[in-house]
Amino acid sequence: MAEPTITLWRPVGLAELALIRESGMRAFPPRLPEQPIFYPVTTEDYAIKIARDWNVRASGSGYVTRFEVLKSYLDGYRIETAGGRAHQEYWIPAEDLDNFNAAIVGEIAVTREYHLEGEE
Repeated sequence: MAEPTITLWRPVGLAELALIRESGMRAFPPRLPEQPIFYPVTTEDYAIKIARDWNVRASGSGYVTRFEVLKSYLDGYRIETAGGRAHQEYWIPAEDLDNFNAAIVGEIAVTREYHLEGEE
């Protein structure tokens, strides 16, 4: 029987999506020095809000990714609430990202994308 997984989402910009694609859609890239925490979120609605409202404004486009992570791995982390009950996420330290990526089951999928008006 397959080990249980949890579905998570992550809003990303075009640069991060390019690095995910370079991995074969199997891993998130290392964090930059100013990014000590990796924040996957627990609902698609929350990821949509960030991709649409933050990523588009910051870089012109935003993408929502969906992926499965081994529940046994995530059991080592708490779900954190960022500003409201609808904003729940895991806080994965940057130094744990390789282990997080190893716990991803299958491919990372892009489920939605958003662009500035008039851009494709």
